[in-house]
Amino acid sequence: METLKGRTALVTGASRGLGAAIALELAARGANVAVNYFARRERAEQLCARIRNEGGEATPYYADVRLEADITGMIQAINDTYRHIDIAVINATGPQPFLTIEEQTWERYLDQLDFFVKSPLLVLKHVVAGMKSRGFGRIIQIGSEVFELGNPMFAHYVAAKGAQLGQTRSWARELATTGITVNLVAPGWIPTERHLHSTQAEMDAYTERVPMRHMGTPQDVADTVAFLASDEGRFITGQRISVNGGNTLA
Repeated sequence: METLKGRTALVTGASRGLGAAIALELAARGANVAVNYFARRERAEQLCARIRNEGGEATPYYADVRLEADITGMIQAINDTYRHIDIAVINATGPQPFLTIEEQTWERYLDQLDFFVKSPLLVLKHVVAGMKSRGFGRIIQIGSEVFELGNPMFAHYVAAKGAQLGQTRSWARELATTGITVNLVAPGWIPTERHLHSTQAEMDAYTERVPMRHMGTPQDVADTVAFLASDEGRFITGQRISVNGGNTLA
């Protein structure tokens, strides 16, 4: 099912977790995948080797996605190898500490905004001209259900995720006539390496509130991203697609 054959996809923060699952699925559907990493070069190289062993094409690229110089260098390197970027999946994230209001600082908010507002802007500014010239582009942001839930002691993260959604919608309207779609996939709690220290009691308390009574998997998110990246997703833009078993049903 090579629905993305001939396309090139950049996935930021792709060395592990949701990013790795997304990279694997896009490659399985025929895309050339640029695997962005920051601190885990070996993991990114292992992922690319797996993709190639399974018949796909992937190359690792280092960049701190919060820095414009790094983004510029990474995208130039991708273009040198694959000529252009058709799909940009904005997935990279950093530490997400729980903080009371008393513990919060503006710097903590900026830490989250760097990943979820600044980084997407830097990537888009470097790929949008090429996408416009080819009349095709897919910008897919990885958001979170927390914006709907308003998790306590998480205001810095929730606020940044809200800004990310607003940014997605504005870009979608601006680019709607160009062949470029802009959407946001909002997972629920999907267990990954980030959650190794979560207890069974915490997971059970979460799933008790989920209408489908279970957690999702990274593959659930990857499948949704791959659909939005494909030609079949051409008439969907400016949307938040919740992948959480109905946990944010209004």
